[in-house]
Amino acid sequence: MASVAKLAFLFFSIRQFLARLDPTMKSTELRPGIAIKMDGRLYLIMHYAHVTPGNLRAFVQVKMRDLKAGSIIDKRLRSGEEVEQVELDRRPMEYLYKDGPKFVFMDNENFEQAEMTQEFVGDLPLYMLPNTNVVVNWCDGNPIAIELPNMVELVVKDTAPGIKGATATNQLKEAEMETGLKTRVPPFIGIGEKLRISTEDGSYQSRA
Repeated sequence: MASVAKLAFLFFSIRQFLARLDPTMKSTELRPGIAIKMDGRLYLIMHYAHVTPGNLRAFVQVKMRDLKAGSIIDKRLRSGEEVEQVELDRRPMEYLYKDGPKFVFMDNENFEQAEMTQEFVGDLPLYMLPNTNVVVNWCDGNPIAIELPNMVELVVKDTAPGIKGATATNQLKEAEMETGLKTRVPPFIGIGEKLRISTEDGSYQSRA
């Protein structure tokens, strides 16, 4: 088993070395977690599918996140089309606290702390409580993007009184979460309840 692990590590190291020599790769080699550069912007691949529609020409369909803007886009690539791969240092980190205009994060491996500006984190604090685990993408020694978990659990700070016995979810009401995030929730949700919220669009998913 040890020899297999060593071979796997060696293969990964060789692949990284080759990627530095030639950063291009085929669209069919893309996988979730790979970062690429297109039109001068950095993207992280989130979903990959190789589509062969009958007798038509095959293509690659990817869903990717703009690492600067945070937006998610769908992109169709020709099968075998060359794209530029970017090597990122993806570090698991924990959001600790806000210190004035700075947000302090800690590397989960070496426990080193790093400060991020309000401009850099953007509206992410609406989804982050202290001790939230995230992934920070670094490039050339600088943080370039923060990846939140798909879901976070937040407590309702303010909303209209819940309707006793209500079960419908098609009629939503405004609610403010403990972080200041404003979303819409079913009528039976009340103040103090903990909810699961999507970090992709801020929508209510379920009770926690």
